[in-house]
Parts: sequence; structure tokens; C-alpha cells
Amino acid sequence: MTHPLTGTLRLPARVHFGYGTREQLPALLALHGQRVLAIVDPFLIETAIFREVVTSIETAGLEVAVYSDITAELPVASLDVAGEFARQYAPDVILAIGGGSALDAAKLVGLLARHGGPLSNYYGENAVPGPIVPLVAVPTTAGTGSEVTPVAVISDPDRELKVGISSPYLIPVAAVVDPEFTFGAPASVTAFSGIDALVHLVESYTAAPLELEWSATMPVFTGRNMFSELIALQGMEKLGAWLAVAVAEPNNRRAREEVAFASLLGGMSFGPTGTHLSHALQYPIGALTHTPHGLGTGLMLPYVLDACREDSAVAERLAVIGRALGADDAIAAIIALNRSIGVPRSLADIGITVDQLPRIADLALGSGRLIAIAPMPVTRELLLQILTNAHTGTLTERTPR
Repeated sequence: MTHPLTGTLRLPARVHFGYGTREQLPALLALHGQRVLAIVDPFLIETAIFREVVTSIETAGLEVAVYSDITAELPVASLDVAGEFARQYAPDVILAIGGGSALDAAKLVGLLARHGGPLSNYYGENAVPGPIVPLVAVPTTAGTGSEVTPVAVISDPDRELKVGISSPYLIPVAAVVDPEFTFGAPASVTAFSGIDALVHLVESYTAAPLELEWSATMPVFTGRNMFSELIALQGMEKLGAWLAVAVAEPNNRRAREEVAFASLLGGMSFGPTGTHLSHALQYPIGALTHTPHGLGTGLMLPYVLDACREDSAVAERLAVIGRALGADDAIAAIIALNRSIGVPRSLADIGITVDQLPRIADLALGSGRLIAIAPMPVTRELLLQILTNAHTGTLTERTPR
């Protein structure tokens, strides 16, 4: 039976992409008031590009307070402190400049400033009661796509894994993606954030089509849809051609531009659709190894796709992905890209032991939202098979048909 055409897009009211688009920031911020709270990655504070942005905002007559105490992994306690700072300052609008952690932090600070805590009140989907403080998001890495997505991920000491807060109210009111901000990123950041963008694109394209009831409160992530399919393929083409170049030639302006655009497309694609098994497995893997998120999702993607291609519909989609990546075999192309940018080949390479695999599978099964979007039925046995292959660095042997 052919699945009916359905689609949802939830995006910022304004999305600006390209070199120089940061010039739009004063006007975009002024739409929401005069008091600006800038939430910024700490290493950006002394950079010329950040000083330029602040000067342009202040020259436009706006007041700016800067908050840069952003902690990696976003522990809840650090966000409580940031939320209190925001409540005291009472901003009209928040400007977020940084990587995924800074953008996610800004979403949650805007939530706390408008609705109060604790953050645990909002865990899961659709628990945010209304609009947050308006947020203008400016990414400095090309990977998370958080500037256009409805989700923020935090660390809670009471939970074994990271926790997501997902709501259309978390989507920024504007996204300004100026590739100039990505210059200076270390090669590893370019590589692991870039491969995570590819995972977003591939997993949104291979997500299961969910049966939906068009009710007043829709799920935040609704599975495969007609919009994300078109967006995802263009993003894959760009990363297949340009990610390795951006890693090898960090000052290549064309490569930085193409990868930044692909990352934006990744956020646009998975924001309504969701991601699936590479992410479900990475959360426990990342918690155990303290390795970058993109390293884990990129490492797992070939093994996830290898398992999913048992489904004939997924196999057809993999053929399309392969063509988008300029190759005959999508999985082989992703493995080659991983190798060229320094993504480890196996779980053993990042310190995972065989006896840890069952626990990883159990924890991944607990990510119900991600499991539900997988393109085939998911069992503990399936996850263990994926993990075993990823641990040894081997794909499933198949008898030719």
C-alpha cells in the first residue's frame, strides 16, 4: 500500500543563510524589543567577529548583556543558574551564538525565564506550556542544526542518559547562518559535527512513516514526510562532496559554505521528522566513553543502515542515498567518508568492551521516541547485532541474490 503524502515543517519565521548575513542581527533583534541577552560560547568572547556583532547591536540602540558560562553537556544545575540570570535581566529577546550546546542552552534559558523551573517539568515532548523568550540563533559549528529545531538536550545527574525537551515553542524566531562563524573550528569539530549533520539527513530520509491523526496537539517528531525527503537529499549531496574538503582545507570558503548549508538542511529535515537508531545507540555510548556526539552517531551509522537494509523499502532508499553521495553503495560511501575525516571504525577503537554491549542495547531500547521512528521493528536482539558488528568493525555477510 502506498503511504499517503503528508508533511510538516516547523521553522523559524526567518532563516538567513550566507556570508555576511550577520548584518541582519540588529534588525532581527529589534523586532522583539530593546533588551538583548547574548548567550555565547565562552571562547567567542574575545573574538573579533563577536565584538563586531555586539558593536553593531549597540550602535543600533539596543542594550546587550552577555552570558557565557556555558558548560559542555549542559548539566541542569548550570542552566538553573543561567535561567536565574535571565530572570533578573528580563530580556526582550535572546541572541544565541555558539555550537549546539550554546544554542540548546539559550532555548532552555528562554524557557526558564518565561515559565520558571524546574526543567524536569518539561522533559519529553509537548510539555512546554507556551512561547519562550524570543530567540535568534547563530550557529558557529556546522552540525547540530539546532538553530531551526524544536529540541534541546541536557544532562541530569538523576538520569543515566541525556534528556531531551522537545516542543515547537523551542524553535527560534530567527536563524542566521553565516559560514564566517565556522572558521577557526578545529578539524575534529568540523569532522564530527559535519558527520552528525549527515546522520540527521540520512536518518530523516530513512525514518518510518508514522500513522498520524491531525489533532490539535501533534507529536513533535512525526516520522518521514514529503518535505524532509527533498531537503535531505540536497544536504547529502553537499556533504558527500564537501565535508572532507572542509576538514582537510579549513580555510576553503566554498567548503565551509557548503557544509554550513548542509547542516542547516539537516536541521530542517530532522526537526519535524526525527532521528532513529544511530542516535538511540549513541546516547549510552557517549555516556560511557565521553566522546563527541557526532563521533558516535557517525561511527554507528553504517552499522545501523547495514541492519536496516534487510527491509526492501530501506534498501531502495539506500540506493537513492548512494546516488546523492556520488557512489554506487551508500554504506561503503559513508565508511569511506568516515575514514577520510577521522571517525573511528569500531566501538572497540573508542574503548567499548564486549560486556558493555547488552547494557547499551537495553538503554537504547528506552529511547522510545527514537525507536518508534526506526524504519523496521526493533528488538533487543537487533540492537545487539548492530552493536556487535560495530564493535568488531564488520558488516553482515549476505548471500548474493
